[in-house]
Amino acid sequence: MASYLDARKNRGLWLLRIEDIDPPREVSGASESILHCLESFGFEWDGEVLYQSTRLAIYQDILDQLIKADLVYPCVCSRKNISQSLPRTGPLGPIYPNTCKDKVIDLSMQHAFRLRTEAKTVSYEDKLQGRQTTNLANEIGDFVIKRADGLFSYQLAVVIDDEFQGVNNVVRGCDLLENTFAQLYLQKLLAYQPPNYLHIPILVNQNQEKLSKQTGAHALPTDHPLPQLVSAWKLLGQSTDSINKLTTPSEFWEWAIPIWEPKSIPAQRAIRFSD
Repeated sequence: MASYLDARKNRGLWLLRIEDIDPPREVSGASESILHCLESFGFEWDGEVLYQSTRLAIYQDILDQLIKADLVYPCVCSRKNISQSLPRTGPLGPIYPNTCKDKVIDLSMQHAFRLRTEAKTVSYEDKLQGRQTTNLANEIGDFVIKRADGLFSYQLAVVIDDEFQGVNNVVRGCDLLENTFAQLYLQKLLAYQPPNYLHIPILVNQNQEKLSKQTGAHALPTDHPLPQLVSAWKLLGQSTDSINKLTTPSEFWEWAIPIWEPKSIPAQRAIRFSD
């Protein structure tokens, strides 16, 4: 809702991307279900849906460029190997201890590719959360851009596709706030223009877990969408004047878009939600 309102209020395009690059985790029919849910709630996207699974050759071309420039290196470490080395932990998990960074790796072995990072400050101004700063090598570490099972990482795919689609404003949850540092670094290496970012609070349960299928959150009912739209609008801290007069999703969007105010979103990382 936040990204849709922000795009429409600023007379921009709202692009829909299906990030289907992890087949082992995909549920049959999930993409169709997502599209049906969005349509039921009155979301209207611009242009064709971009399926990342159709762009694997492009991701490989970019990876080959990074390999040729010696900006990445092969890594044969498993998660178990890394955990046994007792690495430090950063905001994105264990910080890779550079085990394979200067090794000669037999490429006939199953291997991932990691991006070389630098011990330099990476900063950006989030439009809601304010100034964000990290030392990439010290706090994030060399990160995987192609996994050992041959699947491309979210970090690589999202950077390439944001550039391809001309994305200049990203509105997403605070669970991805630290990922932005890695993406900004990759954008710089590829000479891409970085978008502006606005990270909104995520909804969490009483155990401070993000509401999701993994934590047992219920699916959104699509047969009566207006109450869900109103609830989300309120959680985003927006004005509720005249909201009780709305009777349909189309009325809601017509009313909500002109009065959308990002500065009213709670400037926190999470909001506890209960039914």
